Amino acid sequence: MFGYYFDPTYILVLIGALLCIFASSRVNSTYRKYAKVRSYSGMTGAEAARRILQMSGIYDVQVKHVSGDLTDHYDPTRKVLNLSDSVYGSPSVAAIGVAAHECGHALQHRDGYLPLKIRSALVPAANIGSRLGLPIVILGLVLGFGFELPGGAYFSLAQIGVWIFALAVLFQIVTLPVEFDASGRALDMLGSYGLMNQGEVKDCKRVLSAAALTYVAAAASSILQLLRLVLLTGGRRRDD
Repeated sequence: MFGYYFDPTYILVLIGALLCIFASSRVNSTYRKYAKVRSYSGMTGAEAARRILQMSGIYDVQVKHVSGDLTDHYDPTRKVLNLSDSVYGSPSVAAIGVAAHECGHALQHRDGYLPLKIRSALVPAANIGSRLGLPIVILGLVLGFGFELPGGAYFSLAQIGVWIFALAVLFQIVTLPVEFDASGRALDMLGSYGLMNQGEVKDCKRVLSAAALTYVAAAASSILQLLRLVLLTGGRRRDD
């Protein structure tokens, strides 16, 4: 199997895993810290979200509760802003910051923010890439199967799997500007709408920066995995 299970490229996977572990630990510790800090306004995450949407002139987005911890997300297809257990009813600085971030996505949707449109369009392809890319690569390495085009070009099944997996990597990369922009909008609105004082906005920035690190780590991990697959399949030739 060409050393698939025992090859030096596993170091790339290890680096990616360590990055994700570090980012997850960072966001959890930062969120827990500021989840204990009550906002001066006393508003809950849900109340802050509704206030931000109203002050931004958005009246067709619902704010709902969703179970789980930090499972907050904005659903553009249903125009629903879902806030998790730790955010919806909490008056903490961290909760309001996360709620404001999700409002940032609602504003992106309203404004037709291009990276958000691209990310939404990539969702089906990214799902296929994340589910099928790696299995196809493995199958290709095991079987050594490929396709020859009329012009004589030859593509192995493993290489095709790499291209499919690359769709998931592209999604991760496009996600970065979407998340950074949403956090920037959130911090601007919290300050300009008078929902938080300057010190609280700084605390929210720490929370959102830690959260953004998880997206950076996920993208880096995906890129490293893609690089590993390229290295594994790059040496394959039709006559192997």
